[in-house]
Amino acid sequence: MAMAVTNSTSVGNLIQSLGEIPPEEIVFGKSEAMQALRRRVDKVASANVPVLIEGESGTGKDIIARLIHACSPWRTGPYVKVNCPAIPGTLLESELFGYEKGAFTGAYGAKPGRVEMAHRGTLFLDEISELDLSLQSKLLQLLQDGQFCRIGAQEDKKVEVRVVCATNRKLQAEIESGGFREDLYYRINVVNLQMPPLRERRGDINDLVDYFLECYNRKYNCRAKPLSDDLRATLQKYHWPGNIRELENLIKRYVILGSEEAIAGDLVARDQEYFTPEIDLDGPISLKKVTKQATHELERKIILKVLQAHHWNRKKAAKALSISYRALLYKIRDAGLPPNRTSRRRPVTTAATEIPLD
Repeated sequence: MAMAVTNSTSVGNLIQSLGEIPPEEIVFGKSEAMQALRRRVDKVASANVPVLIEGESGTGKDIIARLIHACSPWRTGPYVKVNCPAIPGTLLESELFGYEKGAFTGAYGAKPGRVEMAHRGTLFLDEISELDLSLQSKLLQLLQDGQFCRIGAQEDKKVEVRVVCATNRKLQAEIESGGFREDLYYRINVVNLQMPPLRERRGDINDLVDYFLECYNRKYNCRAKPLSDDLRATLQKYHWPGNIRELENLIKRYVILGSEEAIAGDLVARDQEYFTPEIDLDGPISLKKVTKQATHELERKIILKVLQAHHWNRKKAAKALSISYRALLYKIRDAGLPPNRTSRRRPVTTAATEIPLD
């Protein structure tokens, strides 16, 4: 597969020319997982095929989507991002596909949607799992035929658009629960890119810290000092549930406040929330009792996370945990968790079906 980016216009040069995307060495870092991702991005950029980017929130999926656009033959065309969760479901269809005059109350004129705005460019659908089934059908038509229909229109329109999607959820679980179309999944997942969480690329933390420090010192006209070795060591040990976005906000706060103590205290507090065994320091400590309590609390959090990931479907959760359904019911009661939820949360983990490009 030939690259669309020639030697004279390298990936690094294109990244720098966009301004809003960090330098190449910051985007990809040093970890093998990110270097493998870079090789896949290089290969897929020139091919007009749908791409699905999967990864936890805050790992930089939007950056990779913009990079794919910047390195593609369509880089002179528009890059249109749609943040699916940010637009109410009742408005999302008109935002995506547009509408004709008189299509509904208040439609005093025709309006093109973001699909049309992305003609001969890239359409980035962030958190694709938030689309309802009716919109998924229209998106499937777009991917199959390059056609769509405005609300209230009688005829289809044709566009040329590269579609890149992203999700922080397990789409396979959504398919099983009936929340996502299986045929659409295979349409958007022609090429799969996995974003590793920050805790799996700790070797990049120091470079990211230095980059954000320089960036926000310049933006806020501050002179915050480089972080101490002690604080950097703390950052290396932290579990980073918010990934790179959390690290960026932490450094932003440090630049504004100018105090290492403030952000170090935040990290300690968050780690305590993450895992908090109760220890009575006023009397003798039973290591056996404290360990049992900590294990019980960790088990509770694991069960809760798995239940949430499976829409509180206890049979699926039991299977995922490799325990019997009866055992899970007992553990739910023992952990003080509710037996079911009427307002179920969607999955928070991701899974990938890799298509080798190397």
